[in-house]
Amino acid sequence: MSDLSGSLGELGFAGDDAVVPFAVEGLDARGRAVQLGPMLDSILARHAYPEPVSRLLAEMIVLTVLLGTSLKFQGKFIAQTQTDGPVDLLVVDFSTPSDVRAYARFDEARLAAAVERGETEPEDLLGSGVMALTVDQGAHTQRYQGIVELNGTTLEEVAEGYFRQSEQIPTTVRLAVARIARREETGGFRESWRAGGLVAQFLPEAPERMRLPDLPGGDLPEGVEAFEFEPDDAWLEVRALVDTIEDSELADPEVGVERLLFRLFHERGVRVFPSDGVRDECSCSRERIRDVLSSFTATEIEESIEDGRIEVTCEFCGEAYEFEPSEFDPEGEGPAEEA
Repeated sequence: MSDLSGSLGELGFAGDDAVVPFAVEGLDARGRAVQLGPMLDSILARHAYPEPVSRLLAEMIVLTVLLGTSLKFQGKFIAQTQTDGPVDLLVVDFSTPSDVRAYARFDEARLAAAVERGETEPEDLLGSGVMALTVDQGAHTQRYQGIVELNGTTLEEVAEGYFRQSEQIPTTVRLAVARIARREETGGFRESWRAGGLVAQFLPEAPERMRLPDLPGGDLPEGVEAFEFEPDDAWLEVRALVDTIEDSELADPEVGVERLLFRLFHERGVRVFPSDGVRDECSCSRERIRDVLSSFTATEIEESIEDGRIEVTCEFCGEAYEFEPSEFDPEGEGPAEEA
């Protein structure tokens, strides 16, 4: 969580695990930036995934946090990939305003083969498939879900494509993950995970300035030239500045979010706003899992019994819950009534 002992605007004020909204009014741009430290390290250490999987899931966590903290309602933002690569499933669940949980599923043999071939980039590990971005505002509301194709693209490119196609907002995204070693007070070094990310969007007052070149729509008739909108100079400048960010800067604890934003945009004047802290917190509970089991049929309950008990382990946090089969009625219609 962020350290609130300083003053808004001081370099390093937000600290780790806090998303900093910003605006560059001279370029009609707004965005959010973050550095994740203890929160990210806690999630990845719990799962103990192979390093390539941890790096990929860390990128997904950063992206989800950047997008999820922009929502102004009580609910959930869920990012999920389903692909044919060695890492066939990533899920990051963000519950407003601050709770994050995540897990990955992978094929050990295929992952080992990919690592041996040196194919450890996100697009290699994911392969082809889709990413689903789901907004869930809870009961009595309709879920909104955007689907983006994954086909040899990075998570940065996927996010940019989503905003261009679904929201029609020019967007640029940067994500970076690092594993750093720090000297401990007791001597020796301890490795920990860090990550950083930034999303910037072009939001001028005049809507026509947001228009980007049209996506290819197929072959044009012979003799007809395609018409393309000229990219806005202000947006080109934003993209050029964001492209100067080094991966090491995004994750470096000595740089900090405010310092990075100042370095990028100080000539144009960048404003930062109060940060949104995020934390490693799972929403599972014995009551929620019991409700799920209560909907099982008698056959499903029977198949779930091992050594006379039902044990369910949360895939996100690893918490194990045990239940007596007698807690559920034989028809799977709910908890058995006491005599």
